[in-house]
Amino acid sequence: MSTSGSTSDEISTAGLLASAIEVRPSTAPVSDERRAEILADPGFGRFPTDHMVRIQWSEQHGWHDAVLESYAPLVFDPMTNFIHYGQSIFEGLKAYRHADGHIRTFRPLANATRFQKSARRLAMAELPHELFIASLEALVRADAEWVSDDPEKSLYLRPFEYSTEIGLGVRPANAYEYVLIASPAGAYFKHGVKPVSVWLSDDYVRAVPGGTGEAKCSGNYAASLLAQAEAAAHECDQVVWLDGIERRWVEEMGGMNLCFVYGTGDAARLVTPPLTGSLLPGITRNSLLTLSTDLGMPASEEAISVEMWREGNESGEISEVFACGTAAVITPVGHVKSRAFGSWTVGDGEPGPVTMKMRRALLDIQTGQGPDKHAWMHTLV
Repeated sequence: MSTSGSTSDEISTAGLLASAIEVRPSTAPVSDERRAEILADPGFGRFPTDHMVRIQWSEQHGWHDAVLESYAPLVFDPMTNFIHYGQSIFEGLKAYRHADGHIRTFRPLANATRFQKSARRLAMAELPHELFIASLEALVRADAEWVSDDPEKSLYLRPFEYSTEIGLGVRPANAYEYVLIASPAGAYFKHGVKPVSVWLSDDYVRAVPGGTGEAKCSGNYAASLLAQAEAAAHECDQVVWLDGIERRWVEEMGGMNLCFVYGTGDAARLVTPPLTGSLLPGITRNSLLTLSTDLGMPASEEAISVEMWREGNESGEISEVFACGTAAVITPVGHVKSRAFGSWTVGDGEPGPVTMKMRRALLDIQTGQGPDKHAWMHTLV
């Protein structure tokens, strides 16, 4: 198996490659009764499905020994490279059961491409697109019973890769493992979509130009936890990151991209901060830029300072703000707090009409309740 990247055309070979993944069915799957209990109230990331996919990489053999097997603990030597030097990346995407019985996922090729870019930034082996897609198909085929027919629920898929070389030398490892696991996910907002309050962090930054901000690597999330705790201490739900140079340009919220709605009604337009190299290129963000145009609302990428945000809300020029990402899809922002810039309310503090319209439009595509004019959904089973 090649270590090189793949073109979009190669996604069609995934079904053939799925047969190259050895299948070792679980001998002790979760009972139908227990699975039904879990699917009734799955939460998020609490329960694994019965299987996982593992694929090895070495300098000598490239990608090899692909297997689907029982979900089980991973065992590491204390000198395993990634524990010490952080060569670890991941992705996140969801699978939905549509009314026709097929199970589909949203833009997996985009995730596969970003996974390669993250690997490249961390000097790791790049998993080919077709193997990424084949692993999704193999796991969902084996664990299809874990995908609810409730459109408010999905199967969350978590691909990740880490270095497995044993030794304490500080250099790119010579061995890696790719793993795919899955977990049923319930409605992200159990009591409806509620706006979050955010804390503008001026003590810490998420990333700087030339850093790992564009990569979906584990270290970025570890580095965010202290600022998130600071947000919680100020009774805020999430932290908003500012740029690492001037500490005044808005970048993203937690692990989600931010979008600003200027104007209202037919005059509304969507603006999101540009990808400067320190922001994660969100797939939901990219999709919303396209979807906004589909809905007749202009969309653009423009730098937005904290002052512009505050003054825009005060004047009404900025009518709504929301964050977007795989887990919650779209999360409205209702209140802003900060040490240096003061505090203010976004609009009337409630979810705005544009926010909810875009959320519904995207969910309709993902769950099969609306037309998929861009062919974003990929059939897994």
